[in-house]
Amino acid sequence: MKIQPLNEAVGVEIQDLDLSRDLSAVDTSTIQDAFLEYHLICFRSPPLSHFEFDRVARQFGDPQEQLLRKQRDDDVSTVSILNSTYKTPESKPDDMNFMRLTGWHTDDSYMMKPAKATMLQSLEIPNSGGQTGFSNSRKAYDDLPDDVKARCDGLQAVHSYDTKRAPATASSLSKVETNETPDVIHPLIRTNDDSGKKAIYVNMNRTDQIVGMERAESDELLDYLVERMTRPEYRYHHEWSVGDLLLWDNRCLVHSVNMDFPVGQTRLHQRILLKGPTPV
Repeated sequence: MKIQPLNEAVGVEIQDLDLSRDLSAVDTSTIQDAFLEYHLICFRSPPLSHFEFDRVARQFGDPQEQLLRKQRDDDVSTVSILNSTYKTPESKPDDMNFMRLTGWHTDDSYMMKPAKATMLQSLEIPNSGGQTGFSNSRKAYDDLPDDVKARCDGLQAVHSYDTKRAPATASSLSKVETNETPDVIHPLIRTNDDSGKKAIYVNMNRTDQIVGMERAESDELLDYLVERMTRPEYRYHHEWSVGDLLLWDNRCLVHSVNMDFPVGQTRLHQRILLKGPTPV
């Protein structure tokens, strides 16, 4: 097994690892260390069946069923099928900035116990566009001015399934799903429960308002933190190949999708979320 950095900001590629077999204790420990240090792992692999994908995921954590029932696989409920294909010219908007996936976000933050990590594998990809960008909110926190760190210390924010701060409206929910997603409150600065390192914990699609602040003051600080944590020096943009399997840490990364790809060309992924604790 070889480990190769993806760039200076975030991520490594792991080469010469056969995901069709169970990992050894040494392999698992090495990958876990890399995960905590670099936050994003890229495995090169042929596309896995949903059952194989679930088996691989269980070597890194406990899979959970995602909120939206309509995206769950019929045979393996922990696997969700994400199809972002533009089927008609009308389904592709003129302004990509108003698409939900383009907003810098971290998965599941509207839950009391958000997913610690996400595993995503490409099954079909368009011939251009569709990259997934990642930005390192741990490094961004480290580089904040001391007075900003002091201001943010102890602050909490409301995370909602949908918020007017998001660039676009969220997917509609069933009554059951709505009942499962009351607003929750999380720290503005999150401490990684495995490494003890701090990161900015702001989700453009879900973070609504800082507790105890008026809307204008809250928006100003949230906008500032989003700008800081998504600066180019903290970013990596992944060019997908079919079968690429990414594992990333939702506690200290945000991600965004380049939704500008051709109409009619399939963009299809399978995803598993790994259970995490209540943020602290």
